[in-house]
Amino acid sequence: MAHARKIDRKASPALLGAVLCWVAIVIYAASNSIVLLLVDIGKNNLVDGHNVVTFSNLFVLGSLISLVPMTFFFWRDWTVENLRALNLSDWIILIIATTLSSAVTPSLFFVALENTTVTNVAIVGRIDPPIFLLAAAIFLREKLDLWSLIGGLVILLGAIVMLALKDDGRALAIGKGEIAAIIATLSFTASTIITRASLKDIPLGVFLIFRTVLGTLVFFLYNLIFSGHHEFHAMFQPVLLVWIWVYAVIIIIAGQFTWILGLKQANVNDVALATSFSPLAAISIAIILLGEDPGPGFFPGAVIMFLGIGIAHFGRRRNQARQAAIEKAMELEGRVNFKGI
Repeated sequence: MAHARKIDRKASPALLGAVLCWVAIVIYAASNSIVLLLVDIGKNNLVDGHNVVTFSNLFVLGSLISLVPMTFFFWRDWTVENLRALNLSDWIILIIATTLSSAVTPSLFFVALENTTVTNVAIVGRIDPPIFLLAAAIFLREKLDLWSLIGGLVILLGAIVMLALKDDGRALAIGKGEIAAIIATLSFTASTIITRASLKDIPLGVFLIFRTVLGTLVFFLYNLIFSGHHEFHAMFQPVLLVWIWVYAVIIIIAGQFTWILGLKQANVNDVALATSFSPLAAISIAIILLGEDPGPGFFPGAVIMFLGIGIAHFGRRRNQARQAAIEKAMELEGRVNFKGI
């Protein structure tokens, strides 16, 4: 009984982390469609002939708004003791993770959405699960689950089938949007790996607030200097101030909180399994909200993806059963040895 309680206490945080990752994945899957809907609303409500509901304005203003609840919940983490405990390598990790997750990744996804469909962005992103598992094994020394890796590769095959059958195979052509989506996915994977590593030693509140402030600043300065189409001067127009709350509350606050908290607790295989559902969720939401046509490859590709998800889930349950059997055998052996003494 005591052993069972010990397993339950050990499993509960991981289970909560897995649930939070699933919630975050659904939110992120809907994010691209929501952003495009908001941009379209801006196009229909021009200010002096300009659309002020742009990708850049949504991200910067939404990030600034998200600082309010972050500060309210996590200001206690910003103590002198916590900050002094961070060494130079911790700050370097924070800066790298921040730049990737809060500046590079969203910028590239915005470029992708401007040049291709939400469906293509979602499909191209299927390179993430197998790369994430391999990177976690190499850089985090986490055990590589071959079942999850095989499942991820099968899911990637399903994505290729979707692209191959879409628009008579023309969707397989790699354009600016697809290249941006590939690089954004790699950036997101790298930031996830760094986040998992850094959260072990860095207080959550310090990480979240620092990442939001620095990431927003980097994104703002980059667009201000290198982009010729930014609309930051019109950031406080009424139409943007009304619709920004949809983006800030759903995508940035809810999505970011659930994802970071999930990463802190969930194991690597749960994270990979959750991300495996992302393309199906993103494409389904794009069909509902944007009326996108995924093409005739959607259903056969979805079947293959579900097969890959099933393989990963089967392997996970098999490994859990084997681990439980090992722990039970060790417990019985310990009891026998104790009686022998």
